[in-house]
Amino acid sequence: MSQTQTSRQMPQEQYAHRSTMQTSEGPQVYKVGIYGWRKRCLYFFVLLLMILILVNLAMTIWILKVMNFTIGNPLYFQSARNVTVNILNDKTKVLTRLVTGPQAVEAHSQKFEVKTLSGKLLFSADDNEVVVGAERLRVLGAEGTVFPKSIETPNVRADPFKELRLESPTRALVMEAPKGIEINAEAGSLKATCRTELRLESKDGEITLNSAKIKLPNLPQGSSSSAGSRQKIYELCVCPNGRLFLSQAGTSSTCQINTSVCL
Repeated sequence: MSQTQTSRQMPQEQYAHRSTMQTSEGPQVYKVGIYGWRKRCLYFFVLLLMILILVNLAMTIWILKVMNFTIGNPLYFQSARNVTVNILNDKTKVLTRLVTGPQAVEAHSQKFEVKTLSGKLLFSADDNEVVVGAERLRVLGAEGTVFPKSIETPNVRADPFKELRLESPTRALVMEAPKGIEINAEAGSLKATCRTELRLESKDGEITLNSAKIKLPNLPQGSSSSAGSRQKIYELCVCPNGRLFLSQAGTSSTCQINTSVCL
């Protein structure tokens, strides 16, 4: 009886021991499974991130290779038609645009500026005005510069040892200034030529010809006072209409004799 009871009790004790081991190991196996799942997910995301970085790096290298770019060499953009660079805002609206095509280079923006490396403004353009910030503006074209309307400038000057020419081929050339206009040729001559009339007019002041020599070589001459006179001295006469003429000088004024020149 003792052996039978002992044999009957042994399986129960073994089963009890196994159930206890299962209940004690069951939660441990569950915790290990959760930890392993998280670890595998972390490895997966790290691997995915590395793949994305490598793909982006490979794409960048391929793009630079296509554009023939290497370190230390210039960067070239090549296109069979045109190259367009757009600057967008947060609403994908184009703010500025640069288009280089086979016919022209176009820049679309509210303001266009050209500056030096130090930040000095050289050129700017917008809807209101065009500003040239350089100390000197040189026009090298053979026909010069055409201004269809007006121009305002404090100084118009030619290069050293070069001529300055202001010309209006088909219309008038007008220079106006409220405080005066000064034309000065320090080392040369000043020449004014016209086809019909050249007028020097002063409304409220006077006209002064200040020179040691004043020549009027083409003034008309009146008739001589005597046929046999060889005298080369003339009298400067003024007509009532302001016309000047020369009359051969005599013992007295001869202007009245030659009044026919004033007609």
